Amino acid sequence: MILIPILALAVGIILGSLVGAPVTGVAGVYLAVACLAGIDSICGGLRSYLENKYHADVFVTGFLSNIAIAFFLAWLGDRIGANLFLASVIVFGGRIFVNLSLIRRYALAKWTESRLKRKNQQEAETQARAQTTTP
Repeated sequence: MILIPILALAVGIILGSLVGAPVTGVAGVYLAVACLAGIDSICGGLRSYLENKYHADVFVTGFLSNIAIAFFLAWLGDRIGANLFLASVIVFGGRIFVNLSLIRRYALAKWTESRLKRKNQQEAETQARAQTTTP
């Protein structure tokens, strides 16, 4: 189930690179903030999947609401003359780094656990062979 957003991200990147039309001005700012919010949601979804807490409905609603909130903050900042775009970038960027560091830790823990398990299995097999060959 987690593969759906990852595949959607890949399709979006491919389509974006094929179109090749630059997005500039205010639309570029809105799109940048929305993309950052989407990447934050994907990293959070991957993290929750690794923690065995993933729920598709929570992911989809969080994904859409994050994008809408980020877009709204960028729009509101333009209207009132405050740079709320920068606040969104800082918040979403910080969350992405935290999620990626936790994803790295979970992956490293699983890798270490599988190495230890494999080593224990090899030792058990070696001991079993040694017991069957000795009279």
